Amino acid sequence: MNAYENKITIKTWAEEDRPREKLLAQGRRVLSDAELIAILIGSGSTTESAVDLSKRILNACQNDLNALSKFTVQDLCKFKGIGDAKAISIIAALELGRRRKETEQVVLDKITSSKDIFHLLSPYFSDLLHEEFWVILLNRANKVLQKILISKGGQSGTIADPKIIFKAALEGNAANIILAHNHPSGNLKPSEADVALTKKLVSAGKLLDLQIVDHLIFAERSYFSFADEGML
Repeated sequence: MNAYENKITIKTWAEEDRPREKLLAQGRRVLSDAELIAILIGSGSTTESAVDLSKRILNACQNDLNALSKFTVQDLCKFKGIGDAKAISIIAALELGRRRKETEQVVLDKITSSKDIFHLLSPYFSDLLHEEFWVILLNRANKVLQKILISKGGQSGTIADPKIIFKAALEGNAANIILAHNHPSGNLKPSEADVALTKKLVSAGKLLDLQIVDHLIFAERSYFSFADEGML
C-alpha cells in the first residue's frame, strides 16, 4: 500500500483545523509555519495535503525559515506538488518578510561598535548566495552618511577596487570608512586576501586622511570584526 494513501486532504479536516479558516477564526499568530506555507501554495498533490507538503518542505531545511529563504525556484520544484507558481509564491512571501525586517531596522545616527555595523548591514547580506562588498561612509563623529555597494561576485569572492572605494569616500565627504563583505560559505575566518586587502586599504586611507574604522565579515547570523580582533 502506498504510504500516502492514508493521508487526508485539507477539505476533509475539521473546519477549525483548516489553515484559512483557522486564521480567520483565531488570528494569524496561532498558525504553524507549515500552515502559513500551506495557505501560500493553496493545495497539495493527489497524495498529500498542502499542510503535509509544507511540513515536508520545512523538514528539508530543518524547519529553519532562514534556510528556506535561500531555496531557489528550482530547489522548491523538486518537491512533488510544487510547480513554478507555488515556488514563486513562497519565495515572494519570504522576500516580503525580509524587506519588512529591513524597513524596521532602527536608523543609526552614530556607529559606536561592531554590533551597530552588524545591525545596520545585516538586512543587505541576509540570504545572499553570492559575495558582496559594501562600505559605510561616516563623518568625523562616526555618523552614517551613506551605505554603498561597491561590488558583487560569485560564491567564491568579489573584487573590491581601492580606487572605487576611496573615490566614493571622497565624493561623499567622508572622514571615516567601514568595510564589509560576506562569506556565503558561512566561514567567518578572514582569508589571506581579506587580510591583505584590509591592510592595503588602511595604509592608503592614512595617506588620504581617511580612517578605516572596521572591516566586518558577515556569515549567516554572525560576523567577524577586524577592529574587535585588533587586526587594523
